[in-house]
Amino acid sequence: MTKHPLKSGLQSLMISDVPAYANKFFYSLGFLSMTSFMLLLVSGVIMAVFGPDWWLTSSPGRYLRSVHLWATQAFVLFIILHLLIVFLTSGFKKPRRLTWVIGVFMFLFVLMEAEFGYVLRGDYSSQWRALQGADLYNGTGLGYWLHNINYRQIFGLHVVVIPAVIIGLLFFHYLLVRVLGIAKPHRKDVHVPTVKANHTVLFVRGGALIALILGLAAFLPSPYIKPDTAQSIAQSDPKIIAQTLVKEFDHSSDTATYMDSINPYNFDTRKVYINDPYAQYVVLTRSPDMLSRFNALPPAVQQAQTQAAADFFDNSYPAQRPGSANPLESVVVSLTDMAAAGLYEPALDSAPSGGDQSTYSLRFLADTGVLEDNATSLGITTDQYGMLREEKGTIPPGAWWLAPIGLMNHTILANDDNGDRDGAIILGCFLLLLMAFPFIPGLNRLPEWLKVYKLIWR
Repeated sequence: MTKHPLKSGLQSLMISDVPAYANKFFYSLGFLSMTSFMLLLVSGVIMAVFGPDWWLTSSPGRYLRSVHLWATQAFVLFIILHLLIVFLTSGFKKPRRLTWVIGVFMFLFVLMEAEFGYVLRGDYSSQWRALQGADLYNGTGLGYWLHNINYRQIFGLHVVVIPAVIIGLLFFHYLLVRVLGIAKPHRKDVHVPTVKANHTVLFVRGGALIALILGLAAFLPSPYIKPDTAQSIAQSDPKIIAQTLVKEFDHSSDTATYMDSINPYNFDTRKVYINDPYAQYVVLTRSPDMLSRFNALPPAVQQAQTQAAADFFDNSYPAQRPGSANPLESVVVSLTDMAAAGLYEPALDSAPSGGDQSTYSLRFLADTGVLEDNATSLGITTDQYGMLREEKGTIPPGAWWLAPIGLMNHTILANDDNGDRDGAIILGCFLLLLMAFPFIPGLNRLPEWLKVYKLIWR
């Protein structure tokens, strides 16, 4: 009977003769990882075509967003389990060292891709994660190249660059496996017969995984919390916006005093948050330019009126409106009204200040303190194991693969003000050690001492 060309082509790409244990579920983990990744590519391309408004507001978009999230959970889970099985069976020994190294590299990029995906989701969780990731990268020096709150850069990395890297690594990884075959027992006293690979069972497992992901996406959808905006804050508590604007003006805000003062955090907050949007306000409303009046005052008077404005917004606003004696108070109230009308953040986006405007908007929201208050109430601050979950009680539980950092934050780094950063450095060093593991004499025999391979090869 003549084989179908497609079936014949697939079989030619796959390994035909394998050790008897290779038909067990444990040896399907690499294939299941690839299946999850293919589902991520398909759902991700569709989401990129239709955009955030579609995946946040329409029923099909929200469902595909959930599919993408559950496929991410599966991808990370199976690649971790796959690495674990290879480790426990010493599948990294010669001549498969390069296969192991490529696999660890792939795991690193998978973790990066997953975290960037969270940043792009378009909800409150993505706002908070973007800020926390930016602090981590800036603390380690990576922030000079990697701007986690620059939406456009992260979008390009998540949609184009990192998937291309993963596809390339996946190709070379499988090419090596295809040439070298499934790793056989490294112990000479262990004899396992060679059998035909059961490709049918493999594809059934892949199909079952896809069905499971599609079902979980329907019954346990991706959580969504409405993002914070300057408009929502100004409408609920205009005092917060006014107080923050004064701090941006006198360079006392968290952004202005950011300790890791590297791009994109080294901009002038007075220019970005006061001067440029207020210039647009004056043109739009044809109002008198109160900021020019303030700037024309002597420095000593400016300093006194800045302090008076801070006191006014701390103690009297919004019950009282400012008078005409202090032009800075009028500027701040105008910008606060602009925020309540939904025009302030768009003004930041179109400001002629250079840099990335999404950075400006998110940093301003962070300076209000509202984002951190919400994170505390949702249970996703560092003290509450941070990025391990979206918010209290949701399924899926978020980035559970970051549990080692959360555990370190509550133990050896409990008194470390830079626990997230130092935890990430420790985790990075561990990944480098994992990559070099096959080449370290003595240590690379650890799986033989554990003897878990007996259960897997049986």
